[in-house]
Amino acid sequence: MIRKGGWKKPTAGLAPGYAQANLVVLPQRYAFDFLLFCQRNPKPCPLLEVLEPGRAATTFLSSGADIRTDLPLYNIYRKGKLEETVPGIKGLWQEDFITFLIGCSYSFEEALIRAGIPVRHIEEGKNVPMYITDIPCNAAGIFGGTLVVTMRPMPPERVVPAVRITSRYTSVHGGPVHIGNPAAIGIKNIGRPDFGEAVTIKQGEVPLFWACGVTPQVAVMKAKPDVCITHAPGHMFISDVLNEELANQ
Repeated sequence: MIRKGGWKKPTAGLAPGYAQANLVVLPQRYAFDFLLFCQRNPKPCPLLEVLEPGRAATTFLSSGADIRTDLPLYNIYRKGKLEETVPGIKGLWQEDFITFLIGCSYSFEEALIRAGIPVRHIEEGKNVPMYITDIPCNAAGIFGGTLVVTMRPMPPERVVPAVRITSRYTSVHGGPVHIGNPAAIGIKNIGRPDFGEAVTIKQGEVPLFWACGVTPQVAVMKAKPDVCITHAPGHMFISDVLNEELANQ
């Protein structure tokens, strides 16, 4: 459906049970620096698969998928600036492109829902709210910047179970990086996310923040490579791998 242009919305809650992934595509000359950036920042950038130069088909995450067509929307950055958002990238493909597929927190949401823990953006049919924090990433070559987080509000009695459940999923961001006061991590207005959409935070609920795979997009804007292609925030690659295959048993 995505390949045929029939789905151009965020993929949260889509294809329950199957792992989703963030996308970063870079020319080969930037690939080592970015690989090192991911290695030094495994919480926001847990690598699931790296494709060889020019290759558009995955080996581990799926069979028969095409990275150039199988995400709902792609962001095209040139010299660090978002130039356009497009539904496919076949016409932009280069033989020296290297693709990085990074774990996504959508993968642990199924486990939260199964445990009766609310996932507000799914309840409200919205894209998950994402915020740029003041938490520094570990720089690598040209790539640096600060951590981006997703936020999910929880009733107080659900906080500990949510931490316990998501901590099993280390290859898709794992447990929260912060709980509570958003100002403590540099978020000035929780009602105005930098990416995604604001969600309802009910009286007494606690905001929980997880590392987010949009972190590389902030790093790209800072590094200003000639070209970089990413997923549009919230519009992920859906794999053939089950979420439970990525969980620590």
